[in-house]
Order: sequence, then structure tokens, then C-alpha cells
Amino acid sequence: MKVHNLSETNSVVNHFLAEIRNVNIQNDRMRFRRNIERIGEILAYEMSKSLHFSSEEIQTPLSEIKANLIDDKVVVCSILRAGVPLHNGILNYFDWVDSSFISAYRYHISETEFEINVEYLASQNLDNKVLILADPMLATGQSLLATFEALIKVGLPKEVHIISVIAAQPGIDFLKDKLPQETQLWIGAIDEKLNDKGYIVPGLGDAGDLAYGEKLQK
Repeated sequence: MKVHNLSETNSVVNHFLAEIRNVNIQNDRMRFRRNIERIGEILAYEMSKSLHFSSEEIQTPLSEIKANLIDDKVVVCSILRAGVPLHNGILNYFDWVDSSFISAYRYHISETEFEINVEYLASQNLDNKVLILADPMLATGQSLLATFEALIKVGLPKEVHIISVIAAQPGIDFLKDKLPQETQLWIGAIDEKLNDKGYIVPGLGDAGDLAYGEKLQK
């Protein structure tokens, strides 16, 4: 898996990341969602550079001109519910592509043990498509793996790209041997560890709760 870590280069992404992490700012839900969306836009732009383009002739009011346009068939799939703002940011730049949605959540067996449950999937056929998986927090990597395994039942994509805001290094290491070798990860920042409950440290907390309000725990 190839990793593209935007935090390795100074950019405005650092400001958005600081705001979604900051306990004095992140509880403004509208601002939190918008910052996730903006990070999604930037990551989508960077990811677009890896796609296949072909030259097409278009007509302007004055003349004809050749333009290089994306000719890959792209599907964006977000993991509900935390992935929705990130999905929206990606669609702001990939406004013509198809969208899929899947639910994946932690079912807690104990305070520190959990399994991933996938209960809902709405997707197009993914055969020979470019699949973008949108999940703001890549923690243990188990949700992304369960999502991928569910999605390939409806088609085998030719390329897989993961767009996330913050990842934990153990989660990246977990996925490297379990996803297709050519998978690419586009990430805002990488944190070094997980706590005993499987949450990213320093991270930012629960992205879904910060975006939409606290949920009942299962």
C-alpha cells in the first residue's frame, strides 16, 4: 500500500487538522463538519493526479481546444455515519461520479474488545471501477477491511484509494498485508499509536459524535 501523507508538507491542511483536534473548537459541529469536508476536497484533489486522463476536444465560444479529462469510472463509498462530511468534500470535486454507502460499526464485547458489524450496503457494480473508500478515522483498520470485503462481493475494482483525515500507524500496518498491493492511502496526518480501546492517540475523539451528536453505545 502506497501512503501519501499530506502533513509531511506544510499547507493549509495543518490549520484544518488543528481545528478538528482542538477541544476548544471541535465542539462547533458545523465548523467540525466543514473542516472535514475541506480536508476531503484537498485529499480528492491530490488523489485526482493519480487517475487516468485522456485528451478530448471541446468547443469554447471562440474556438476548439483539447482538454485532458479524467476517463476512469469512479465510485466513492463512505462508511456511515462519520464518513458523510468527508464524502461530501470528495463529491465537491468529483461531482459526476457514483456514490455507494455502507454501515460498519464496533460491537463491543467488552470495554476493550469489539468486532466489526456491517449491516447495510447500497452500491453500484464495482467491476473495473476506481473505488474511493472514505473514512475520516483509520484506527485499527478493521472497519476498512470489513468494508472492502463486503464491497468486492458486488464487483472487483481495478484500483482502490482510501481517503482518511487521520490514521494510526498500527492501522496502516494492519491493512498493508490485507488489501490489494496497489492500494493507495491519501491521509491528512498519521498518529503513532492506539489506546487500549482502539482509539487513535492523540487523534481527535469520535468523529461521528463530533459531527452529528453522541450515539447510544452497543
